[in-house]
Amino acid sequence: MIHGNKEGIRDSLLSQMEALYDLDLGAEVFAPAELLEVLAQFTSAINREISIYVSRSGAILDVTIGSLGSVELKDMRLRRNARRLSMVRCIHTHPGGNPQLSDVDISSLRSMRFDAMAAVGVLSGRPTGMQAAFLGEAVGGVSKVNLTGVLPINKLPQRMLMDAIAQADREVLIGEPAGTEEVKERAYLVGLDSERSLEELARLADTAGAVVVGSMLQKKTRPDTATYIGSGKAEELSLDCQAKEADIAIFDDELSGVQIRNLEELLRGVKVLDRTALILDIFAQRAQSREGRLQVELAQMAYQLPRLTGHGIAMSRLGGGIGTRGPGETRLELDRRRIRRRMSDLRREIDELSSQRELRRSRREKNKAPVVALVGYTNAGKSTLLNTLSGAGVLAEDKLFATLDPVVRTVKCPGGGEFLLVDTVGFISKLPHALVDAFRSTLEEALLADVLLIVSDGASGELERQHDVVLEVLRSLGAGDKVKIDVINKVDLLEETPQWPGAVAVSAKTGEGMDELLKEIHRKLHGIQKPIRVEIPYAQGGLIALLHEEASVTRETYTDKGIELEALASEEVVSRLAAKLGAGAIVPLEADSLERKD
Repeated sequence: MIHGNKEGIRDSLLSQMEALYDLDLGAEVFAPAELLEVLAQFTSAINREISIYVSRSGAILDVTIGSLGSVELKDMRLRRNARRLSMVRCIHTHPGGNPQLSDVDISSLRSMRFDAMAAVGVLSGRPTGMQAAFLGEAVGGVSKVNLTGVLPINKLPQRMLMDAIAQADREVLIGEPAGTEEVKERAYLVGLDSERSLEELARLADTAGAVVVGSMLQKKTRPDTATYIGSGKAEELSLDCQAKEADIAIFDDELSGVQIRNLEELLRGVKVLDRTALILDIFAQRAQSREGRLQVELAQMAYQLPRLTGHGIAMSRLGGGIGTRGPGETRLELDRRRIRRRMSDLRREIDELSSQRELRRSRREKNKAPVVALVGYTNAGKSTLLNTLSGAGVLAEDKLFATLDPVVRTVKCPGGGEFLLVDTVGFISKLPHALVDAFRSTLEEALLADVLLIVSDGASGELERQHDVVLEVLRSLGAGDKVKIDVINKVDLLEETPQWPGAVAVSAKTGEGMDELLKEIHRKLHGIQKPIRVEIPYAQGGLIALLHEEASVTRETYTDKGIELEALASEEVVSRLAAKLGAGAIVPLEADSLERKD
């Protein structure tokens, strides 16, 4: 619909002007020359100013007709935070040929926090040039204004102008008065699964830094291919998002590029995000190590690659907020060829870092310290358990995905000996495939461990479902047949401990059950490395070196015939000794006998 002063204008011309709403400028173009030529023709035909509002994704949101000397500018924002830029730029015409911005134009730029204000001079039906202005950092409570010169229409520096919007967005935030807090994005949740799944999505949104203002659960057997929830429900969602002033709609499943584009059109300026993009955003915030950041960027690109078409609000690198953070955000506008090249570079860098981790693993294996890996659903208490067992001091928050990078600490057993305890990234329902693939080298810590501690949150009410999710992910990694110990954590919050066959009940917070857990770890490790006694003749000293290199020697006694050793050795080492010395030379021992001698 055309707004403003339409008096005396033919309906046919108004219909032609309404066609402007069908244009999609794209997220990389400030103002195509063809559009400015059309605006100039309309301006000359009616001899009045015309303004258009353009979103960062390139959609034309409003067309308004003014008078000969001015046009009424309405306040339109795609970002709720009034202290930030509105995410809308205003382009308007000046009949008479002067493209320079007026004081009123600059005042409107400041008061409405436009991304940019641009004026196009029009003379004899042709544009004479364009001038643009952008807000800068506030000085003395007043935002500076950065002006371009008068730019020729046929040679507009589109990328420079879009980069100026990005710079303005950063400077306006930096220029906020000290002590002000960024208003959280208001999120509306949408799902097809269950209330339980939406509750988990709400926790993810909270971890990402959003506040949930509403939710919708649509009962469908499978998602609608065009809009995920169906067009009727999408219209209802649009009205509810508007009523609750939602900035972002988060969907509980992975959306296709077509679904994202269709939903953004229907939701009229509300950013659309899916569960995968939300989890990737959390990972982008929390990745600390170089390898972790590279893995997040690789996962982001693998997710973005099939969704490059459309370039809606969620795909705009200038939009800001949840879903646009992390090392990959500046890559969103790249074409497929350049993204694939970058992904290849990332894989190569990750492989190099993985080789360094493999070297560290080899050193650990030489030291013969067995490895125990903590795995489990996110926020089950793995990091707290690591801290309690080892005194590691690792960050442990009541947030999802508090740990991304593997942490290795040494833990001593009460009966003697020690093992390495590895904390790994938490698992979750609908864990994005791109994330599993990107973090595969990190998750190999679980694959190569001697024993897995599957930590479950006994207080969650979802013990069995979350345990099943963990087992499913372990199977997908090829670690399904590993030796496992089930650990039910947070029993201090329970009146009655869940009955789980073979599980060890603990409270990582209070230390309850730690002795029993360490004994169980000790038993499992000794079940992998058999305690043996063997006497090796002096003439076969190479076998002594073998035991020292590939087993854990606990006792060594020199006799007349040779050296008598007691050790923890794998089946492979025992077989090699038996082949050299004969099976009768190797005496199996009880595990307790080694503990007493330690």
